[in-house]
Amino acid sequence: MSAYAPQAPASARWSRLPGLFTLLAVAAGVGYRLGLLLHHSPPTNSDEATMGLAALRIALGEDFPVFFYGQAYMGTLEAWLAAPVFALAGPSTLGLRLPALALYVLFVLLAWRLALRLTGDRWFALLVVVLLALGSDRIVKNQLIAGGGYPEMNPVGVALALLAYDLSAGRPGRRLPRWAAWGFLAGLMVWVDPLVLPYVAATGAVLVAFRRRELTGRAGALLGLGALVGSGPLLAHSLATGRSPLAAVLAASGAGQPAGWPERLYGGLVLGPPLGMGFCFPSHCAPWQLWWAAAVPVLLVAAFVAAWRTLRAVSPAGSLGRVPALVRPSPTPTVGPDGTRIGAAVTLALVIAAAATLAGYAVSSAAGRTPIESSRYLSCLLISLPALLWPLWAAARRRTCGPDPARGDPALRVAAAGVLTATLGTAVVATVGAVGAAPAARAAEARHAELVATLRERGVRHVYGSYWTCNRLTFASGEDVLCAVVDDDLNPGHDRYRPYRRAVAASTSAAWVAPADSPLAARLDERLRAQPTTLDLITIDGWRIYLPHR
Repeated sequence: MSAYAPQAPASARWSRLPGLFTLLAVAAGVGYRLGLLLHHSPPTNSDEATMGLAALRIALGEDFPVFFYGQAYMGTLEAWLAAPVFALAGPSTLGLRLPALALYVLFVLLAWRLALRLTGDRWFALLVVVLLALGSDRIVKNQLIAGGGYPEMNPVGVALALLAYDLSAGRPGRRLPRWAAWGFLAGLMVWVDPLVLPYVAATGAVLVAFRRRELTGRAGALLGLGALVGSGPLLAHSLATGRSPLAAVLAASGAGQPAGWPERLYGGLVLGPPLGMGFCFPSHCAPWQLWWAAAVPVLLVAAFVAAWRTLRAVSPAGSLGRVPALVRPSPTPTVGPDGTRIGAAVTLALVIAAAATLAGYAVSSAAGRTPIESSRYLSCLLISLPALLWPLWAAARRRTCGPDPARGDPALRVAAAGVLTATLGTAVVATVGAVGAAPAARAAEARHAELVATLRERGVRHVYGSYWTCNRLTFASGEDVLCAVVDDDLNPGHDRYRPYRRAVAASTSAAWVAPADSPLAARLDERLRAQPTTLDLITIDGWRIYLPHR
């Protein structure tokens, strides 16, 4: 390049920095997750293996399951996405998770676009991407484990909000396909996982509020058709079997199981937000990490007030009234004169959906009985992250549309900047904790690989094991080893795929497999002591194999 070539102005170079940093943040988030996958982290389990077995059946053309094996709810979209990978490269946990990684990339890009739509601030959109690039143990489990529903929810929820904005704002071009796409995604999530339905309802309300006339014509017809196509597997299954998926979902929620209100509220409102949104260590929250539980309701209220005041203060013609500085939107290029009002309406929808999700979880028995693992039910709160953080960002930067006497208030700016810094710092610490757990996951996977190799070497093709052993073992062996579930008293357990039990029951040489130091291993050791000539024991690192005596 010539030394005399004209140089871009400093302001132009500065304006390109957010885009460059955003690309780097997205790449870092993908690289971090891909590194975890290559280290067999987060650890897999039998539920994920069940989805893998469904993908294997689809790839082989032997079965086309609509729902997760063993139940009449939770669609198998992840299995259908992984089936082409299995057909090309064979079954593996990595192949099962690659579509989930692609869904994460889509989620981050859509969240960046949504943040730009709602605020017009590229630096703020960068902050959202940076936070989503990080990932605690719970977050990466939700995003990468193909156990049913969780990798899909966030990208679909953000896509619904984006489509609602564009359709309500009258963005030209491909309007009818957008209507069909919104309906299809809404119907798809009814089939896959209803946890995201608050976002479907809230963004749908925005469409009704701004485009009710359009909905009475072809747009409404295409939306309805798209919803029917998206929920088609569920509807077809219901018609064919006469079963009600709604009844099954309600039963699975554990609504009838006992849990005290103090436990529910503590698990739902204290542990739930920091765990579910990625601010805790693996499987536990340190006391100092619980600060996010106090911040969430404050942010919800602030975001609600900001959106509501903006919505009321902006006239239908698009002119700003007397909106306080904290809640006044950033100057943003919008489509049509109602752009600011529509952005406020979509923000309001995201806040209401987040509050409904949090409230629904807090009153559920799962929040009281299993708060650590059940915090995954709050993973879709990340859809609302741009709406929750914008008031803080606006206060810290004091973005206004004109002179304001409160602009120089240093206390508010310092407090808002402090909360944003604490949010970022806590997420970084939680991410470091997830990285620290990766070596243990890799070691556990190596022990499991040794178990599979040992069974193959011994010619063992049929075994009994616990629920968390069986389908994982069957999937890891590519169905070379079939496993039937037993409980700790050696009674038949919950087999999600019944043909495996029939195959094992028909075998005359079925073995037993149990993790070392497990209740099942203790029970089998008792049998071995009582009847030493019935079983031969093989021990490997982390596992005990009981072969029928020969």
